[in-house]
Amino acid sequence: MTNKVNNINNKIGLKIKLLRTKLKLSQEELAERAELSKNSIGAIERGTSSPTIETLDRVAKALEVSLPELVDTSRIDL
Repeated sequence: MTNKVNNINNKIGLKIKLLRTKLKLSQEELAERAELSKNSIGAIERGTSSPTIETLDRVAKALEVSLPELVDTSRIDL
């Protein structure tokens, strides 16, 4: 189970990083928009954090995507 959770965290983190770079935002800028710390964004992108739904929703809004779109990792292959 832990491997599956880690894999999901890694995929969501990668998707956030891809969306962030597509918008040409730094981790700091995304953190500011989402009202989170830069360290939190870094941990999420590295897959070392298991963000809450509330946190993911804040990140989604900051990235101008819907929450379902953010967590849809069906096209992220690790």
